[in-house]
Amino acid sequence: MGVFAITGGSSGIGAKTVELLKERGHKVINIDLKDGDICVNLASPEGRTEAIDKLHEMCPDGLDGMICNAGVSGACGNLPLIISLNYFGTVTLANGVYDLLKKKHGTCVVTTSNTISQGAGRMDYVDLLNNIGDERRVLNLIKELDSSNLSDGNSLYVSTKYALARWVRRTASSWAANGVRINAVAPGNVNTAMTATMSTSAKMALNALPIPTKYGQETLMEPEEIAEVIVFLASPAARGVNGNVMFVDGGTDALLNSEKVY
Repeated sequence: MGVFAITGGSSGIGAKTVELLKERGHKVINIDLKDGDICVNLASPEGRTEAIDKLHEMCPDGLDGMICNAGVSGACGNLPLIISLNYFGTVTLANGVYDLLKKKHGTCVVTTSNTISQGAGRMDYVDLLNNIGDERRVLNLIKELDSSNLSDGNSLYVSTKYALARWVRRTASSWAANGVRINAVAPGNVNTAMTATMSTSAKMALNALPIPTKYGQETLMEPEEIAEVIVFLASPAARGVNGNVMFVDGGTDALLNSEKVY
């Protein structure tokens, strides 16, 4: 039996991941704003520190896996939340439990998005996140954006997810040298509470990007389709996989970028 921690495990992809891990006999610690084993706000520095401290108290012998899944969509209407939760909440927590992962040669899985390959992100913000890493500075800069503008929200969302994917790639080699693997999943459009609350225009945009495995069906992917891949990447069966950004989108990325092989 392994010991895993997960963020955003109270609903959607996270909840299904928790379910699958428990079915396989693992202990799972859910870190979420509500209904978690550790209830904190990962969008705040104080909440991240509390989560990291509690994991060290609860898991003195180490973690087999850290799954960073918590996040909000570009349609949430809160641009600072997108930055603070999606990027800084993930990177700070993962780095904060790296020592626990080293103890058990564990693994980390980060949830990004298949939108990272669709060109909607702003690379200036991506570079600020990856290369400067100053949360206050980034939050101050995004004041120029309009929280009510869905285009701005989606662009910022993609930027945070692109930055996460790049962070995983940059981190993978050094972590693996100390026995810790790290990978990312890039889900497509999934049937979760996040997509259920989208506006009509946003849902129309989703439908404009067909999912090949759902061809002829007006439906999204199910959380279990993503969770199964997360559980695989967090398992010893994936011991040769490191620094990978795995698109789990039913073939949408392949459809849109069929000439890209790397």
